[in-house]
Amino acid sequence: MSETDGLPLAPGAEFDLIRRFVPPASPARTDVRVGVGDDCAVVAGNGIALSSDMSVEGVHFRRDWLSMREIGWRAAAAALSDLAAVAARPIGVLVSLALPAGDAGDPAVEVMQGVRDAAESVGGTVLGGDVTRSPGPLAVDVTVVGEAPHPVLRSGAVAGDEVWVTGELGAAAAAVACLLRGEAPPPGARERFAHPRPRVQEARWLAGRGLLHAMVDVSDGLAGDAAHLSAAGAVAILLSAAAIPVHPAARSEARDDTEALRLALGGGEDYELCFTAPVGAVAGHSIDFEREFGVPLTCVGRVGGGSGVWWVDAQGHRAPLGFGAYQHFTEEA
Repeated sequence: MSETDGLPLAPGAEFDLIRRFVPPASPARTDVRVGVGDDCAVVAGNGIALSSDMSVEGVHFRRDWLSMREIGWRAAAAALSDLAAVAARPIGVLVSLALPAGDAGDPAVEVMQGVRDAAESVGGTVLGGDVTRSPGPLAVDVTVVGEAPHPVLRSGAVAGDEVWVTGELGAAAAAVACLLRGEAPPPGARERFAHPRPRVQEARWLAGRGLLHAMVDVSDGLAGDAAHLSAAGAVAILLSAAAIPVHPAARSEARDDTEALRLALGGGEDYELCFTAPVGAVAGHSIDFEREFGVPLTCVGRVGGGSGVWWVDAQGHRAPLGFGAYQHFTEEA
């Protein structure tokens, strides 16, 4: 055990690789009773929040688009965004890697460094996981563990609520559109695609001020994720087209306003937050929020009676959105 003698694993190539995943000394945490190196991690917390997210080569990422460290970051960030969605405090991540033989060395170490960077960026740590040989493709499965004594759920939206989102939407989709054409995306768009920021601290800030009725992270596009709020709360989500905060990269990529809205509402992988709150509750905090995080808050609509996600005009007339979110198991997928 040459690189990390403190990790008590038996000799062998697989375990030597795992030793390379773990830094020589990790800071002690009161919420991690048993960490990497045993059959299970053991954590302490009040209301343990769990979620998992899988990233598969050729579906979620391509090597000619991303570095191995970026692949690891994106995989972890997608899972950590689920903790943000319930306003949980991250404890750590469990990572399972299915590796083609050629990746069982420096490439795998780079993936895990990206995972660790993402976890540590929101106050978490790597708790353990698994590694196995695969004929391909590379797959990274991340399970996140957090603490949520008072989780914010999808089901709390109330008719009359305002609907808000953090940040700007559509940049990741714009980056993918460029990459599919073999073009380099604008730097801002590529950063949003390769290095998404799970809004963990932002969610906890909002929850700590008692502003939230319901919340979801925007991973599959606002159209689809707002539909989860609708279904869970048995309400309608009424969006204003003029209010949607479309990222400048999405506007520059789009042919027209309709195409820009499609990227913003259906492109996915923004990892922003969509939440509902009582009328007037959020507006007084928006300046402080943007000052704290450098991210805007935008009211994009309201909650109404009925079901589904609709455009609504100033007179209250509803119209179909005209497009939805990405789904894996459709005829087009």
